[in-house]
Amino acid sequence: MDSIYNSVIEALIFASDDPIPPGDIVAAIKALDGSDSDITDADVEKTVDELNTRYEQNGNAFTILKIAHGFVHATKPDHAKYVGYLSTEKTKRRLSQASLETLAIVAYKQPLTKPELESIRGVNSDYTLNTLLEKNLVTISGRAETVGRPLLYVTTEEFLKYFGLRSIGDLPKPREIEEIMKDEDFIEQKRRIMMSGIEEKAEEEESQSELETDNELEPEPEDENTIE
Repeated sequence: MDSIYNSVIEALIFASDDPIPPGDIVAAIKALDGSDSDITDADVEKTVDELNTRYEQNGNAFTILKIAHGFVHATKPDHAKYVGYLSTEKTKRRLSQASLETLAIVAYKQPLTKPELESIRGVNSDYTLNTLLEKNLVTISGRAETVGRPLLYVTTEEFLKYFGLRSIGDLPKPREIEEIMKDEDFIEQKRRIMMSGIEEKAEEEESQSELETDNELEPEPEDENTIE
């Protein structure tokens, strides 16, 4: 493989908004330089390893991760808490507690049906499932071979991208989750998220109260049949 492709591969990964698979990188290069270009998926994988080694040696704040079967530039884990602090401002993108709970059950038990999900949660899950479907974090994979043939739900590639996972196998084990929940950084981030959620809820309640007050102050429309 020509050494010029090292920087081309780096540029394609950097410019891609979503994780870009090795095959797409190879296809992009061959589309411009000809199908006889001697570059393969293995060359891309090797180049990524070399780039990450260089980033490490130079002390760069970023690296290349392989998630959702593709490559993407990302900041290093050491800087996660600083970047995470800024991301807490983006509350609209945050999932609700109910959505996270539902998503966790689907991720660990997939494929599963809505009745199975609701038997674990103990509450109706129509709204949260619809929300996750709209966000493309879960999808329908088929029907179960049981009475009524209920729909089966699984996580998506978008789920892997959202949580920065290479595959479902990268999900933390139950014992690892216990250790994470005891971590001081996790506890601090959880506190900030909860406070942000409380403030957001208070703002929504205040806006709703103002709207109701405005409605009460609006004059009643005059009856067209009233005789003056």
